[in-house]
Amino acid sequence: MSQSFQDQVAQFAEGRVTPAAAAWSTGAVPEPALYQEAAALGVLGMEVPQAQGGRGFDFATRVAACEVLAGADFGFAMSLVNTHNIALRLCEAGQEAAARRYLPALLSGQLHACTALTEPSTGSDFAAIQTTARRVTGGWLLEGEKTWIINGRQAGLSVVYAQCAEIGVSNGIAAFLVDLSAPGVTRYGINSAFTQTSLGTGGFRLDAVKLPQEALISAPGMAFKSILQEINAARTYVAAMCDGMMQAALDSAAAYGAERCSFGNPLNAIPRWKAEFDCARAALAEAREVTRHAVDQVSQGTDAQLSAAQAKISSVTSAQTHLPRLLQLMGAEGLRPEHPFARHIAAVQIAGFTDGATNILKDRVARLTARKET
Repeated sequence: MSQSFQDQVAQFAEGRVTPAAAAWSTGAVPEPALYQEAAALGVLGMEVPQAQGGRGFDFATRVAACEVLAGADFGFAMSLVNTHNIALRLCEAGQEAAARRYLPALLSGQLHACTALTEPSTGSDFAAIQTTARRVTGGWLLEGEKTWIINGRQAGLSVVYAQCAEIGVSNGIAAFLVDLSAPGVTRYGINSAFTQTSLGTGGFRLDAVKLPQEALISAPGMAFKSILQEINAARTYVAAMCDGMMQAALDSAAAYGAERCSFGNPLNAIPRWKAEFDCARAALAEAREVTRHAVDQVSQGTDAQLSAAQAKISSVTSAQTHLPRLLQLMGAEGLRPEHPFARHIAAVQIAGFTDGATNILKDRVARLTARKET
């Protein structure tokens, strides 16, 4: 990441995102202007080639920016990067017409976008998706439902994965570019005990949605392989986002521990307080090292299945363990909305489900490790 871009993203996160995030945690919705400000910095076009209106940075830049933004608010960072990912997808060979049509709106923050994998009965078992696509005169007809989609409630554009063969046949899955304002698309928001307004979590139903032939952007036999590669990248930047939330919590606790006194001493001078803080800091350093290895492998184009899964497990587990402990160091003060603890504790639970639940990833790591050892 160029230092200038890094500084701009950090200033935007601290000055604009953090002050607004407290209200999002209680149900407020991010102002559209914030997406446009992020776009003006180039966040929505980080890896998009300069010739197509982007910044032309590398994957490591995407990861670093996601980490900084998630330190302010995980949901907003995820919303931005998911739109970015679709913009980047449209810059692939063969997508020139779609790029001309949609890229300007995506890069300017006027149009949100999402990747639609998860279904009501299908999550990590991607090969089992039941949304179908069948050929009809002049194109395709899509039927099905996607749910728990980041940006699902406000996206105007989606890459939708659908089965073109029998259910369960991974080589039958294809990817389609879908205008979510098309006839037959019904969108809905999803709320939960953890507010998800900045994530834009939602879903949509596809009822006989007619698509032109050119809406097919990844043919059967290719889509399944491509999404597995994309998921490795996503697991890596989600790991970095958890690291960013941990860093924000450590910074907040450190500042409070230096100024608040108990029995005549600053909190950070109390041995038990300091031991707990140091334990969290060491766990973050370890998680960041695992994440760094995954970033290197994804950047080099090598097989990152194992390293990406390990990074996500390490960072999610570290944050799930130590964010509540850091909150305890803060006492009741840590519950004030100007501190990040409550929203980050909620967000890291969501991160644990995103792009592969932790328990499933642990099984995957065990299988991949055993395969390497044989």
